[in-house]
Amino acid sequence: MQVAPELQILILNAVILGVAYLGIYPTLAQKTLNRIMVIDVVLSALALLVAGGWFWGTGVTFNLLFFNTNWVIFTIITLFIMELPLFVWFARKHDISMFDDND
Repeated sequence: MQVAPELQILILNAVILGVAYLGIYPTLAQKTLNRIMVIDVVLSALALLVAGGWFWGTGVTFNLLFFNTNWVIFTIITLFIMELPLFVWFARKHDISMFDDND
């Protein structure tokens, strides 16, 4: 069974976000915006590294509803869209201020 390239990246993003929001972030001793952002940059780089390993140089285009794009843009945009509601939920649950962080 062949999986569509878009679905491959969406599954990759879901796995990375699942590990982040169900494993890494809840175990932080101090849950602050800055700590989450640093870890998020590393996890985003991991997503790009894996997607790049799969699609770099292949010429595969990705359908992003209203336009076609490459794997880099598709990965970044879909990761952001998937993470936004998770982050808002996590920040509210753990009383993380999104605008005034003293860390």
